[in-house]
Amino acid sequence: MDRISDGLTKIRNASRAKHATVEVRFSRLMTEMLEVLKREGYIRTFKPVGETPADRSMRVYLKYSRRTPAISQLIRVSKPGERAYRKASELPRVLGGLGVAIVSTSKGLMTERDAYQQRIGGEVLCYVW
Repeated sequence: MDRISDGLTKIRNASRAKHATVEVRFSRLMTEMLEVLKREGYIRTFKPVGETPADRSMRVYLKYSRRTPAISQLIRVSKPGERAYRKASELPRVLGGLGVAIVSTSKGLMTERDAYQQRIGGEVLCYVW
């Protein structure tokens, strides 16, 4: 089971159903991804819940503007069976800059704009708009 795809699907479905919160499975990569989404203004905040490692998860507080979700679409690009690596010059622009692509680089997770400015390529994980 791909934890990233599962988490993104839960967030996408909860956003479309206009839920206030959603819980996704805990992983360091998902925590970094949620930090990028928070920094870009797509979610309000998130916090870990659960005491033991077996039941740890992240509670994500979704963001809305007059009942319109901040996340209208969330697409997984790089999958376990087909990885999508791009050079810095080939990083995608999502909706002409209105959306964001999350890229896993050697310096951690960042948006495609930050990766392009630092001239770092990497694995394109997902598109968000």
